[in-house]
Amino acid sequence: MDEHGQLTNKHGVTGTPNRGLLMATLGFFAGLTTIVFYGAAGPILEEHLTLPGILHGLLLGSPHLSKAVLRIPFGAWVDEVGGKKPLLILLALTIVGTGGLVVTLFLTYPEDFDMSLYPLLVLFGFLAGAGGATFSVGITQTSYWYPSNKQGFALGAFAGVGNIGPGMVVYVLPVLIGIWGLTMAYSTWLVFLIVVTVVYALFAVDPYFFQLRKKGKDDAEARQTATELGQDIFPSGGTWDSLRTSASNRRTWILVFLYTVSFGGGFTSLSAWFPTYWDLFHELTLANAGLLAGVFIVYGSLIRVPAGSVSDRFGGENVTIVSFGIMAVGGAIMTSATGFWPAIVGMMVLGTGMGIANAAVFELVPKFVPEAVGGASGWISGIGGAGTLVILPALGLFVDVYGEIGYAWGFSLFVALSVICVGVAVALKLFVPEPEASADDTALH
Repeated sequence: MDEHGQLTNKHGVTGTPNRGLLMATLGFFAGLTTIVFYGAAGPILEEHLTLPGILHGLLLGSPHLSKAVLRIPFGAWVDEVGGKKPLLILLALTIVGTGGLVVTLFLTYPEDFDMSLYPLLVLFGFLAGAGGATFSVGITQTSYWYPSNKQGFALGAFAGVGNIGPGMVVYVLPVLIGIWGLTMAYSTWLVFLIVVTVVYALFAVDPYFFQLRKKGKDDAEARQTATELGQDIFPSGGTWDSLRTSASNRRTWILVFLYTVSFGGGFTSLSAWFPTYWDLFHELTLANAGLLAGVFIVYGSLIRVPAGSVSDRFGGENVTIVSFGIMAVGGAIMTSATGFWPAIVGMMVLGTGMGIANAAVFELVPKFVPEAVGGASGWISGIGGAGTLVILPALGLFVDVYGEIGYAWGFSLFVALSVICVGVAVALKLFVPEPEASADDTALH
């Protein structure tokens, strides 16, 4: 056994799929919290910085920018070096950004915390947002740990539990600000990130193939040995090879679109939009509006766990079709709902469809792009994650054009997109068959 109680076999490799899943999920859980880096403190920032709307939006969006940009290269990099090193670098960048904000708050808050600090705050938000890119790294790392017939379970558990992080921060950070103040609240967040990073550094291990390569085995020998140990999905090249290979596969771009609607643009946009929706359209208090948004985040994240297993059993294509149908129903309810309880029902139905759809989409990644899982995950989560920059303004446009009722009518966007996705998913099932394994890559399936 190694120092952590894990068996080290005759090949000198260690770890288990469950350990790999646990560590990847922990790193992702902590890293993703920073996509709401400034959100919970928004009113305080507005009070001290007196920002115009566009600059306030840029500040809140700074973590999302780095999240989207970094997911692509870091997800592909896993195919070259394994997941541990890329994820540690992303967590380190997150600590630098959070630490920079904490130091700034200690030195300036509240007397000298003003607009002159704005460029620095945007930089800190950008660095902290690197934690959001742990998604493409962790999901690729997890995919290589598990055999093909357990991808849905593993990826659903990873994404479902990991995505709870922002919802927890939405709950906890305002409480800490009320008890200890802004500076100590962010200091607590910083300590949490440091502790998780240390735990990940000590206990995370790369999948067997990457461990064997680091021990000097050539790719063929490493693949053969890893296959004997249960791994059956492997990279086909380095970082840029993975990006090129996945980009040339039309299935990648179909999955990009489906992920954008279901989660990267859809779920993430509504996570930010629902506090405003419940506050201004249903006239709830900010606290209650935030609570309902938190319920949506946690529920939509957790449902991905069983949805992954369902995808394994019934096929990701079939589950994708059904889930986008559920999304269309939820969007239709929200579009017509002007009362509180119908809107609650619509929100939960929409969250159900989004959570299930996202689990099903990523169950399809190793099936449809097995030769470049890391590159495909990078494109899907990176470009899909940038969908927030399109969907959120579109929801706001409905309000600008139609007034207060636009808060409801804006959900018609999800009805239309979901119906399109049903058609795309049907076409994916009928006309875009999964690739056949060649003599050189029979270990992939």
